[in-house]
Amino acid sequence: MTQAMLTPVVVLVAWTLIMALWMFATRVPAMKAARIHPQKAVHTNSEDMKTLPSEVRQVADNYNHLMEQPTIFYAVALAIAVSGEAAAIDVWLASGYVALRIAHSIWQATKNVVMIRFYIFIASTLLLFPLTGRALFLLLT
Repeated sequence: MTQAMLTPVVVLVAWTLIMALWMFATRVPAMKAARIHPQKAVHTNSEDMKTLPSEVRQVADNYNHLMEQPTIFYAVALAIAVSGEAAAIDVWLASGYVALRIAHSIWQATKNVVMIRFYIFIASTLLLFPLTGRALFLLLT
C-alpha cells in the first residue's frame, strides 16, 4: 500500500504541471495582445495584470491555489507513505482529495461559478481531516 499511497501524490504533481502549461498557454498570449511588458507582472495583482481577461486570470488563479492547500496534502500523504503503514482507506482518501482538486481546477478554469467551486473546495478539505487523523494515529502509535 505504500507505493499506492504515492500515486495520488504524483498525480497531483502532474496535474499541477498541466495547469502550469495551461496558464502559460493563456497568459503569455494575453499579455502580448494587451501589450503588457513581462516586468509589469512582477505583482500578479498589478493594475496591468488586472486588465487580462477573466478566463486567463482564473487559470492563473487556480495554479496559485494548487500551491496553497495541497502542500498540506503532500505532507500528510508522504508522512503516511513513509510510515510504511498505509492502508486502503488512506489511498482512497488521498485519491478522493486529488480527484476533487482536479475537479476544482477544471471548474475554476472554465465555468468558475464561485459557490460550486467553494463546495468542491470544502469537500476536498473535509477529506484532509481523516487523512491527517490517520497520519497522526500511524505516527503516534
